[in-house]
Amino acid sequence: MKDETKLATLGRDPDGHHGAVNIPVYRASTILQPDLKTLKQVQAARLRDEQVTSYGRIGTPLTYAFENMLAELEGGYRAMSYPSGAAACSGAILAVVKSGDHILVTDSAYGPTRHFCDTLLKKMGVETTYFAPTIGAGIRDLLRPNTTLVFLESPGSLTFEVQDVPMICEIAHKHGAKVALDNTWGTPLYFKSFSHGVDISVHAATKYIVGHSDAMLGVAIATREMWAELRDSTRALGTAAGPDEVYLGLRGLRTMAVRLPRHMESAITIADWLRGRPEVTAVRHPALPQDPGHAIWKRDFLGACGLFAFELDRKYGEEAVAAFVDHLDLFGIGYSWGGFESLVTVAMPHQMRTAEPWRDHGPLLRLHIGLEATDDLMADLKAGFERLNQTQG
Repeated sequence: MKDETKLATLGRDPDGHHGAVNIPVYRASTILQPDLKTLKQVQAARLRDEQVTSYGRIGTPLTYAFENMLAELEGGYRAMSYPSGAAACSGAILAVVKSGDHILVTDSAYGPTRHFCDTLLKKMGVETTYFAPTIGAGIRDLLRPNTTLVFLESPGSLTFEVQDVPMICEIAHKHGAKVALDNTWGTPLYFKSFSHGVDISVHAATKYIVGHSDAMLGVAIATREMWAELRDSTRALGTAAGPDEVYLGLRGLRTMAVRLPRHMESAITIADWLRGRPEVTAVRHPALPQDPGHAIWKRDFLGACGLFAFELDRKYGEEAVAAFVDHLDLFGIGYSWGGFESLVTVAMPHQMRTAEPWRDHGPLLRLHIGLEATDDLMADLKAGFERLNQTQG
């Protein structure tokens, strides 16, 4: 069954819900049982890891449908849903580590992931070493006897370096370490994590899975080997996604195979157009043949999304950049991405990078290309470049 068909058919049970095409929202905490015998049977089934409805936080027909659908799409075993992508990243890490461990994290990781490693994880006695995103086989030299996890993000969500995930997984596994990947950019459609060796794949479902900028949601998908650790650590923390958010995630999945190609095509069109602008010194989009990570992207990915960045000439100062950004009509100024609307932010990787300092670069603007017409978006950007030059003088 093709992914497009899976998105339209998985996670549906009309016979179990009075013919409803979509599973209803289960706003439930207490689940009543008819008698003690049934209660014990349900508890026993839960201990056997069966997907029974015993308590709202553990799971309902809606959450199980959402999680199972994502696990099957990406090729994993089972999944857990979370109230945000940041919670899913933290949950994936906590499923592996213990006090005294050492982990390796890509220097291009999502800001909240770094914050978790540098604060709470540090308090727990887990040491983090950040490594250059394009380290490749060099990851071998950073592994220690107590290294239990390598955390990847490919491509990085600000600077878009593509990592050699299969190579890193092979090296990490030979050492006895697990590999977790933030796969939000690739999505379950365009990067099949588990066929490349990943143990836990994480998604900020807030982005393309929900797809409409109206819900906070995360998910972590595990192999059969890692499932029990992910499940138990997540439930021990009491972490659970809200029913309305899960419903919006399942609804968004139904149209993701239609939305993503449009995001991808529009982003590539605009990224290629930006390459020809004299103000731009670099366009960071792995799907462009000129991108340093293009060969790995072409080998491992099935597509791209609408998120990329471009770098301005170093001569442009803050005032000129503000003139460019502040008066764009179609690009909203805001965090997150993956919705129907286009967005712009000024990225500042120099404030975070430690393994590979970000120096000698011009202003870096990150764009999310939404579902608007590309001609309109390019006209908006063109007017921005005119303001940029007028302000810079």
